[in-house]
Amino acid sequence: MATGKAILGALRQELNLSDYRKKHWEGGFEEYLDIVRANPEVTRTAYQRLYDMIISHGTEEVYENKEKVTRYKFFTEFAAKHGDAIYGLDRPLMHLANQFKAAAKGYGTEKRVLLLHGPVGSSKSTIARLLKKGLEEYSRTDEGMLFSFAWKGDNNTWQKCPMHEDPLRLAPLELRPALLERLNEGRKPTEYDVLIQGDLCPFCRQMYTERVAKFDGDWNRMLEDVKVYRLILSEQDRIGIGTFQPKDEKNQDSTELTGDINYRKIAEYGTDSDPRAFNFDGELNIANRGLVEFIEVLKLDVAFLYDLLGASQEHKIKPKKFAQTDIDEVILGHTNEPEYRRLQNNEFMEALRDRTVKIDIPYVTRLKDEIRIYEKDFNADRVRGKHIAPHTIEIAAMWAVLTRLVQPKHANLTLLQKLKLYNGKTLPGFTEDNVVELKREALNEGMHGISPRYIQDKISNALVAHPQENCVNPFMVLQELDAGLRHHSLITSPEQLQHFRELLSVVKEEYEDLVKNEVQRAIAADEDALTRLCSNYIDNVKAYTQREKVRNRYTGNYEEPDERLMRSVEEKIDIPEGRKDDFRREIMNYIGALAIDGKRFDYKTNERLQKALEMKLFEDQKDTIKLTSLVSSVVDKATQEKIDVVKSRLIRNYGYCDVCSTDVLSFVASIFARGHAKK
Repeated sequence: MATGKAILGALRQELNLSDYRKKHWEGGFEEYLDIVRANPEVTRTAYQRLYDMIISHGTEEVYENKEKVTRYKFFTEFAAKHGDAIYGLDRPLMHLANQFKAAAKGYGTEKRVLLLHGPVGSSKSTIARLLKKGLEEYSRTDEGMLFSFAWKGDNNTWQKCPMHEDPLRLAPLELRPALLERLNEGRKPTEYDVLIQGDLCPFCRQMYTERVAKFDGDWNRMLEDVKVYRLILSEQDRIGIGTFQPKDEKNQDSTELTGDINYRKIAEYGTDSDPRAFNFDGELNIANRGLVEFIEVLKLDVAFLYDLLGASQEHKIKPKKFAQTDIDEVILGHTNEPEYRRLQNNEFMEALRDRTVKIDIPYVTRLKDEIRIYEKDFNADRVRGKHIAPHTIEIAAMWAVLTRLVQPKHANLTLLQKLKLYNGKTLPGFTEDNVVELKREALNEGMHGISPRYIQDKISNALVAHPQENCVNPFMVLQELDAGLRHHSLITSPEQLQHFRELLSVVKEEYEDLVKNEVQRAIAADEDALTRLCSNYIDNVKAYTQREKVRNRYTGNYEEPDERLMRSVEEKIDIPEGRKDDFRREIMNYIGALAIDGKRFDYKTNERLQKALEMKLFEDQKDTIKLTSLVSSVVDKATQEKIDVVKSRLIRNYGYCDVCSTDVLSFVASIFARGHAKK
């Protein structure tokens, strides 16, 4: 057994001391100029740094209904590493990234408050949290490094700039053009130009003035009292990352944004207008060079919102008793629909509305993405000792998405079919162009409905509400979803409640179809029987298309193609009588094309034919298995053996456990017993 000393020794080997020294680099202003010459990126603005951080994780082009969308891996791969992966919001996130890009290029968006707007639980806070984490990690890399400075004080102590400003701001206005000319000399067009924007904060201005006077105007000697150091952004340490949230109006004032007087130091410096007697520790102060998040920004008192006007448009803030102070930071707020409507209706907030860029963050409207949201929290690694039956998460997600969709105007399209179209499924008579049109008809889709949080809460309830059960099935979750609706705070009318309950019935019916299909496929999963049926069908189709006869394997006689057999297969996938010839020719053409390439036909390569064969085989075999006998208490040995084979297929192929496979067979058996077997 390892001793404490041995453990510490092993841990010391894991330490990267050279990396620590690199991240805590300190040097003179002269050395910093060398760094700027070699890496002009260290002087980037906050928006440039944020956009470069997002791009550094890579992008990929995806197509969404024929339209190319840029997917930023920062919001997928980086986010997944931190347990905050965002699914199904590629388009809104592309819009957000485009705003960052425009701001980085100085096209005007950098003078706006970026407002993430959407319903509760739509990932607004998650996006803000990811951006803050991303900036923190990026500042630790060579590509994302940035620097600030400190002043030499008494007894060889150092006082850091309270607003983490760029050391280049130390250059006096009259020297800046010459300095920039030399720093940008020989710079490639693709490289960043070094710029010096803004003046020193009041504290550093005081330090600067004192030292310039001390050295009789010699700026170079003044720099001897300056130390440049590498800046690591950190929300925990309140360096370059700020977060502000509303509190009780009586206990909150604007000094939380712009700093406050340090009354203990007034006696030392003699006046409350001395910057050394002021704490520049408001959220807008400490977030300089990075990002400040305003949680529920529109719930703030109007007095706070006024501070945002100058902070966004002029990039200046007004600390108490001091001149306007330059800032360089991304201002990101988020809000819900009611507060945003209040802003729109408030004529006194016209100035803020004009300085706001709204980015809609809707709920997910694609089923597969909604499923991934819940699978992140409810999976075999997170849920120990209890099995989650197949389709449990899917059915809950399906209901959530249905509540967010707008009823289609198309008379022959149900809400469930619309969900399937959005999910990438093809339906007869509908193309991708139709899907695009459906989305255009409902531009506000995803801004209302049931929150993922509600679904997560009810799945959690189902997991703990049945301690005696080893498996959670869809009906347990649906029961929780239904029971919670009457107390749901965001359901505002009886009509809405009724609509949501009707959608629960819709997903229950869909679940019935899903499990009936799975049981059918499990029963018909006899490979040899499927191969024989396929061979028989193909022989008859070949004879039919070539106007030949089929040789009877038993009698040896030549007979007409078995029309009854062919139609019994084709009807399973809704091939009408008038289309049978086309379908049969398609099959033979496909087989012929494979033969030309020297390949043999396998029914598994044709999804529609495979489904038809499985359903036909199920029809032929269901009576021999006597599935309906499951609802009675007496099952003979031969039937039980066949049922056990089906159960093993459900477990092996579809993810069921022994408990839920028995339950689902009993459920499907009860459907057949009621005479609801799928024709």
